[in-house]
Amino acid sequence: MATELHHLSDYNEDLVPDASNMCFGIVVAEWNPEITNALLTGCVATLEKHGALPENIHVKSVPGSFELIYGAHQMSRNDGYDAIIPAMLENLSPLLIGIVVILVLSASMSTLSSLVMASSSTLTLDLLKDNVVKDMDEKKQVLTMRGLIVVFIAISVVIAIVQHKSNITFIAQLMGVSWGALAGAFLAPFLYGLYWKRTTRAAVWVSFLFGAGVMTLNLFCPSIFPSILQSPINCGAFAMLAGLVLVPLVSFITPRPERELTESAFACYEAKVVVPVKRSLGD
Repeated sequence: MATELHHLSDYNEDLVPDASNMCFGIVVAEWNPEITNALLTGCVATLEKHGALPENIHVKSVPGSFELIYGAHQMSRNDGYDAIIPAMLENLSPLLIGIVVILVLSASMSTLSSLVMASSSTLTLDLLKDNVVKDMDEKKQVLTMRGLIVVFIAISVVIAIVQHKSNITFIAQLMGVSWGALAGAFLAPFLYGLYWKRTTRAAVWVSFLFGAGVMTLNLFCPSIFPSILQSPINCGAFAMLAGLVLVPLVSFITPRPERELTESAFACYEAKVVVPVKRSLGD
């Protein structure tokens, strides 16, 4: 590892203490393995060079760079380690730490805002309208969406406060939970509903309950999952893929929607649309 002004592999070995009685934790990202595995190999070799025993070097793999902080936090809860690698931000100046935090928060908030808006509109238009509230005009729909946005933000604040001292302690993990719940619950019904007339109401409910249920269990009881699914991001991906399988399976064994209903819904695909020539894709 090197920079323009200083090669970090050049150091005074006499100043390094004997590591034979020390225990080390290493967190490595699975993303870009050709790079991270080489860094891991070099790290282990350096520790062993200075006396560290192989059985005292514990490696924890995480999906990507965002999870490095979470993995280090998890390992830090074990008092048996003398050092955890990487200690990502401890040597940065306050200015650089502030820039990193701002960049992470800006990316996170843009994603979370889109999730909140999608959730509020989905609940309003697909659940409340005509099912719970009859004759809901556009003004009531907008007010309901705004109210649900406030509710979702309040719930997010409560979850953040409650989880502050538990296993999920930073915003990337909360993003994983929220993304996984929404993707697992709604992605499969949305895709199949757009292109497949056989999608049934029961299949949609199964996908919703499975996705939301799995992510809720992962949030409060991660230990019951296999190690690879204890990460909210991995568990969210699993819930999303499972929904793509569950929806067609349940649709085949449950009564299909009324033909008139599906034909009227899909009739919009046959509607003629007039556009300017410069915007037309051509034949």
